Amino acid sequence: MNVASKSSPPGPGRPRDLEKRAAILAAAARLFVARGYDAASMDAVAAEAGVSKLTVYNHFSDKENLFREAVVFVAEQYLPQAAFEMRPEGTIREQLLAIAQAFAALMHSPESEAVHRMMAADARLSGRLGPMFYEAGPKRMLDGFSAFLRRAVAQGQLDVPDGGRAAEHFFVLLKGEAMNRLLWGCPGYCGQTDTAAHVDSVVDLFLRAYAPR
Repeated sequence: MNVASKSSPPGPGRPRDLEKRAAILAAAARLFVARGYDAASMDAVAAEAGVSKLTVYNHFSDKENLFREAVVFVAEQYLPQAAFEMRPEGTIREQLLAIAQAFAALMHSPESEAVHRMMAADARLSGRLGPMFYEAGPKRMLDGFSAFLRRAVAQGQLDVPDGGRAAEHFFVLLKGEAMNRLLWGCPGYCGQTDTAAHVDSVVDLFLRAYAPR
């Protein structure tokens, strides 16, 4: 047995270190959703994650950085950046559909609903959370999908003059009216079958707009 490996503490990036980081992010996501940004203290996150407060600060220098990384963490659970890589197998429609389905699942998740309400409330007060959330969440997805579209154009699978604008169209269409009803707490929120039909229709519309000429 290697004595050094037994006695040396794990360094940055080692499995135990990564496990603690994931535990902190999961705890932070739960608390930000349940309590809101201001009430979710670093002490509370440490207790929820089962680590020391110092460990939380070692991984995330401050609460703002923890919030940004928690947004990325939740988004990655539903729509990881790997989803925007071009796959050699499958049609362009299948790949667009996979991205759209993952995004719809994220949009209709309890975390997304709670965070959007949090952003709306903060916008009336300080407005400091909105830019952080946008950079870590929506903009990150827009950039990832824009890169996906550029690769699809290079391969001759799509004809997209403006990838950034097309990415905006895609995600706004996916949100649809159902997202409004969800955020406003209106009855008649569409179920899984309606969501699937909506996602299919958006992908088909997108392909009609940007299919190779």
